[in-house]
Amino acid sequence: MDKSEINRLESYFRKLFRLDTIVVQGRPNKDDSAEVSIGEEFIGVVFKDEDEGEVSYAFNMAILDIDLPED
Repeated sequence: MDKSEINRLESYFRKLFRLDTIVVQGRPNKDDSAEVSIGEEFIGVVFKDEDEGEVSYAFNMAILDIDLPED
């Protein structure tokens, strides 16, 4: 992903989640994805998919059981 796409995705995430501390940055040696963080905390990866001239993005966020609050 180029810098323009990364900036657009970051703006989208910040507006969607109403959180100005979301950061999207490129991944070393990968041009089809970017890392998403809140402050210094890594939260997931957004992948770019190009198919027949159409572009879409998929956000993948893993949540560890140990991070969930107890009931």
